[in-house]
Amino acid sequence: MPRHPALRPPPPLPDRVRQVAAPPGHDLWASALWFETTLAHALPPGAEPLWQPAGRTILPLLRQRSRVSALTTPYTQSWSPLAPEGTAEQDWREAGLGLARFLRFRPPLRLDAIEEDAPWLRPFLEGIRAGGSVAAPFAHTGRWLARLEPGVGWEGYLDTRPSRLRNTVARRLKAAARTARFELASVPGEGLERAIAAFRAVRARSWKPDEPFPEFDPALMRAAAEEGLLRLGVLRDADDGTPIAAQYWLVEPQSGRATVPKLFHDEARRASSPGTVLTALMVRHLIEEDGVRVLDFGRGDDPYKALWAPERLPLIGVLLVDPRHPLGAVALARHAAGVALRRLRPRR
Repeated sequence: MPRHPALRPPPPLPDRVRQVAAPPGHDLWASALWFETTLAHALPPGAEPLWQPAGRTILPLLRQRSRVSALTTPYTQSWSPLAPEGTAEQDWREAGLGLARFLRFRPPLRLDAIEEDAPWLRPFLEGIRAGGSVAAPFAHTGRWLARLEPGVGWEGYLDTRPSRLRNTVARRLKAAARTARFELASVPGEGLERAIAAFRAVRARSWKPDEPFPEFDPALMRAAAEEGLLRLGVLRDADDGTPIAAQYWLVEPQSGRATVPKLFHDEARRASSPGTVLTALMVRHLIEEDGVRVLDFGRGDDPYKALWAPERLPLIGVLLVDPRHPLGAVALARHAAGVALRRLRPRR
């Protein structure tokens, strides 16, 4: 099948990056597949990647004019240094020291989308502070997870969810059996392209704002399909075939995890809960057919996620400052003011 004409080939990653990137089936967000797709379809104008060596690791950073930050976008689910297998605690301290050396006499650097309990984080920050830089963590967002115990199937998973969701799923699935048609695309080809077209159509009729990088999701779906990691679901009206809901999941077989980056429904069909129906059908497939043990509903604190997933995994950011730089004191003062303001706000 010819390459999609709207896509440009991703820029090649340096060999040293490929050597430490994770296999996409183990950690998609630290894989060459992820970075290639991001560089080709989700970088702001004028931005360029900076693969900064730090000890045994490589830090995926982004340079925009004089600013340097983590190489993250609105699509990033988590960020971490790239490291070879067997990287030990002392290696992470050395990586932090390496970053502190890079920061000397430079403006502040912001990292974000970091898992708060990542095992590398504590020694990494220890190394940064030992190198003379200030590391100031801050709350960023969260990811919502459902971890399944061994032997738990779809029915067992659903039994753990709130009665409100269980009742809605049972009622809507029964109705959808008569009024809707479920399709699943997972391999390259014409079927995938039809499903992507349906995904775009539902996206256009959804409640979501305009996509900042409209070619990113289709490009990621095509790349994931080539690796066998894509599960793209479409719910269509049974009478005329109009797509009324669409969502895609990315499966990591080696870690047993599946993540849903995007899910949409036609706002005009909201009364029949097509998004809930499609999510139920997709989750059932992921559990029963793919053997997924961790359902990841992605970053962001949308209220519906707590119905499907009981665990919120905090994602934090870290402001890294060389106090000798003129902008260092200003950045730390703004950070302290932001922390104080968040503490004063009433909790939701």
